[in-house]
Amino acid sequence: MKSNRSGKPTGAAFLLAQLGSLAARKFGERVESLDIAPPHAGILNLIDLIPACSQKALANRLGIQPSRMVILLDELTEKGLVARTRSTTDRRNHELGLTRKGQTVLQKMRKLAGEHEADLLSILTPEERSQLAHLCQKVADDQGLTRLVHPGYREL
Repeated sequence: MKSNRSGKPTGAAFLLAQLGSLAARKFGERVESLDIAPPHAGILNLIDLIPACSQKALANRLGIQPSRMVILLDELTEKGLVARTRSTTDRRNHELGLTRKGQTVLQKMRKLAGEHEADLLSILTPEERSQLAHLCQKVADDQGLTRLVHPGYREL
C-alpha cells in the first residue's frame, strides 16, 4: 500500500462509506423480492462463475468459516436454488451447481443489479461511470480486496 499523505483530506473515504452503505441497503431491498438476501446473491453469482466450485473453495474465496458456509448453502438448497453433488475427482468434496430455479433467480438478480447501478449512478454520464468503476477498482486492488467478493462476508 502506497502512502500519499499530502494535502488536506477530501472526504472521499467518508463519501465512499456513505455511498457503500446506501448502495448495500438498496440492493438488499431489491433482491428481497427474489426471496434471497445479499449474501445469497453473491454466492449464487460465484457458483455460476467458478467451474466445479466446491464448498471449501467458496468458503476460502469469501473468507468465511466453513460452518457458516454450510448454513448459507443449506438455506440456498432449501430454497431450491443450489444443488450439491459429490465431486467426481475427490469424493470428500461437494461440487456446487445452480438448479434451474437458481439460474432463473440469478438472471433476475443480475437484472436487478444492473437496474440498481443505473439508478444509483443516474447522475453520471456513461464515461463518468466507467471512470468511477476504474478508480474504485484501482483502490480496491491496492487495498487487497478480493474481486467480486463483498468484504462483509468476513463478518458473517
